[in-house]
Amino acid sequence: MPEDTDAKRPTVTPMRVVIGLCLLAPFVAMLWVSSYARVDPTFIGIPFFYWYQMLWVLISTALTMTAYKLWQRDQRARKGGASA
Repeated sequence: MPEDTDAKRPTVTPMRVVIGLCLLAPFVAMLWVSSYARVDPTFIGIPFFYWYQMLWVLISTALTMTAYKLWQRDQRARKGGASA
């Protein structure tokens, strides 16, 4: 019976670590407020505090999409290469 539980445990692979980092990066960037709590440099008249956060909306989208695609690739590889 212990063999069954070992087979069902999640496996940590380098791809899954990259997926986790892709999903964690936006949270760290936004929660570390002291890194962007300033006015300068401005971008087309918008203070750094605002445009930095808006830039992270785009970066977060790209990182989430990357994590999703990597997750799909990982799942296909674990199922033996069957296409989804």
